[in-house]
Amino acid sequence: MKKNIVYIIALIVLGVIAFVPGVKGFLKDQFFPIATIENAVHVSEEDYNIELQGINAPNTNLKNFKEKAVFLNFWGTWCPPCRKEWPTIQKLYDTRKGNVDFVLIAMKDEEPTVRKFLQENKYTVPVYIAQSPISEKLLPKVFPTTYLLDKTGRILIKEDSYRDWNTESVHQFIDNIIK
Repeated sequence: MKKNIVYIIALIVLGVIAFVPGVKGFLKDQFFPIATIENAVHVSEEDYNIELQGINAPNTNLKNFKEKAVFLNFWGTWCPPCRKEWPTIQKLYDTRKGNVDFVLIAMKDEEPTVRKFLQENKYTVPVYIAQSPISEKLLPKVFPTTYLLDKTGRILIKEDSYRDWNTESVHQFIDNIIK
């Protein structure tokens, strides 16, 4: 009888982790706040070579951000999870823009639509539209996709879903990679 109760409790705990929104992310942040640096994938020189048309920032190339910590986000105005995470990205940008370069690339969007979205919401995070092909290593399969790159081009975080970017664990992580 006691064995059955233990199994039932274990199933309930696993069910909560799997199906209650936010629990899995919370546990991930608590137990795995920093990526395993040794296994990190590096972004090559060719991967950085993406011409970027600035929407609310000057035109540039992603390679100009090489050797800097970069918050790289691929998103679209048509993407509900992307729109949902924007306020948290703006808050992170407001507090960490001096420590990390922010590059948000609008995908499958027209310039006027992106401009309107940014103006209506008073977002100031630098946004671009790619004008050249994006390497397979960085090209997102789902939206939003966010990378946090260190100064050597290592992908320390790859998040391919919505995330609250204005958490204490993200702030601490950024503080640790800029040291």
